[in-house]
Amino acid sequence: MIRETISVMRDFGRLREIAGILIHYGWGDIVKQMGLGNLTERAGTLLNRKQSDEIMHLAPEIRVRLALEELGPTFVKLGQVLATRPDIFPPHWIAEFSKLQDKVPPEPFEALLPELEKALGRSPFRVFKELQTEAIAGASIAQVHLAKLQDDTPVVLKIRRPNIEGRIEADLRLLTHLGRLLESELPESRRFQPGKIIGQFSKSLRRELDLAMEARNTERFAHNFADDPNVVFAKVHWEYTSVTLMVMGFIEGIPGNDLQAARDAGLDLKLLGARGADTVLKMVLIDGFFHADPHPGNVFYLPNNRLAVIDCGMVGRISMERRDQIADMLAALVARDIESLRDILMSWAGDVPIDESKLTTDLDELIFNYDSAPLKQIRFGVLLNDLTTVMRENHLMVPPDLTMLFKALITLEGLGRQLDPDFQIVRHLTPFVKKVIIDRYKPGALLKRGQRNLMNVVDVATALPRDVSRLLREIRRGRVKIDLDLKRLDHFGHQLDHSTNRLTLALVTSALIIGSSIVMTVKGGPTLFGLPAFGSLGFFIASLFGVILMISIWRSGRD
Repeated sequence: MIRETISVMRDFGRLREIAGILIHYGWGDIVKQMGLGNLTERAGTLLNRKQSDEIMHLAPEIRVRLALEELGPTFVKLGQVLATRPDIFPPHWIAEFSKLQDKVPPEPFEALLPELEKALGRSPFRVFKELQTEAIAGASIAQVHLAKLQDDTPVVLKIRRPNIEGRIEADLRLLTHLGRLLESELPESRRFQPGKIIGQFSKSLRRELDLAMEARNTERFAHNFADDPNVVFAKVHWEYTSVTLMVMGFIEGIPGNDLQAARDAGLDLKLLGARGADTVLKMVLIDGFFHADPHPGNVFYLPNNRLAVIDCGMVGRISMERRDQIADMLAALVARDIESLRDILMSWAGDVPIDESKLTTDLDELIFNYDSAPLKQIRFGVLLNDLTTVMRENHLMVPPDLTMLFKALITLEGLGRQLDPDFQIVRHLTPFVKKVIIDRYKPGALLKRGQRNLMNVVDVATALPRDVSRLLREIRRGRVKIDLDLKRLDHFGHQLDHSTNRLTLALVTSALIIGSSIVMTVKGGPTLFGLPAFGSLGFFIASLFGVILMISIWRSGRD
């Protein structure tokens, strides 16, 4: 607690700024409820920003989006993560979060020069034969410059912005604190696990800060697609790459959002869309390691209908078990298999209590809406959003490792439909899903699972005598505790508690009557209407307790 307080006070200036922006956009009640307003007042600091009537006329989701934009890059990226959580937010909130753009004006090259010299160990003008000081692209974490090596090889320099790590770390510390405040001060938010969401977001953002990590991701993708001549990734120049600098080969191609240039170059847009879909689906279902943001800005079109994928900082990882579940879920969606789909969603729910009949009814209605629709009319992204809406209404959470996957699939479908209006991701999904399911039942896979299960059985059997011995020893020492959660026993306890309270009230009433009777026989002292005042007061209180006791007994009889 002391460490957390010191951390908050260290970042107090930023905390005050956050509270002021939230108040300005009409979230003053939340600031007060979380204690941020009281904190600034106790520190002798006044929040001088006021909410305006013009802003208050805007929809809540718009006010949140505007506040995130003003709060800066960390919060913009948080909003982009929230845009992947349709299991938490309704569609109109997701649409507003999706408008958040991670575009920041480039820093002057002079501001980057000290960091660049530190990363390279000498002046970049001595390392590179040519170096353009004007950035060709900029984002919140890094910006991109073109250069040439001494042998005239064209390269791209991705340079981290100066002091960005300190600013982001301060924001992440405050976000962590705000997440704890949300869970403690707003009980209705606990179901969404804000602390867990912020924790995962912090881990992801710290990975993006490490440009060497992005370089390793790029090389891993290149290795996974080494046998596919139609998919290209940039070559990493490790001799110049570090945490703050990534140097990679320059890929000359047509930007993914310039469709007219692709047509003019004679490229087959439908084939490009098909290859893009197969690339991402292979990443997800075969490799278990995928590009989490395959939008047109991260794709280049090359001669011979090839694709180049860039910006590999945001990636997702899927375990083999989860891949099997995804394949089963996609197969159930395509086959309209309600029971299998329900079982998968319930397995993701964990220990959350579920109204199984309501979930089945909602899934049945969802599948019915798509049952008679032709395949070409089905929008997979809409179907996924409808599915997550059903999950949200049934208090089910999408597992955190799947949120980026769903976003990637929805983004992929958008890219495919830009290239081909008749693009159907389901047609590309089917062969990959079949391959995953078939591979699961191949002799080698069955043997491996059998060996693993046999080893688990042997481990349990081997450990059983030791566990039984330990249990008996704890029983002899009287350290074994048995927790019972019996609703009827709880009810009996409540009944016993009520009965004890009534018995106590009856004894007090009886004592008041007897004591007041004795007082009435004693002469002297103050009187009320010719009667001893204390005795009269005792009888009045005893009468009041008696009425309360009768009402309690009458209500108990009715219950």
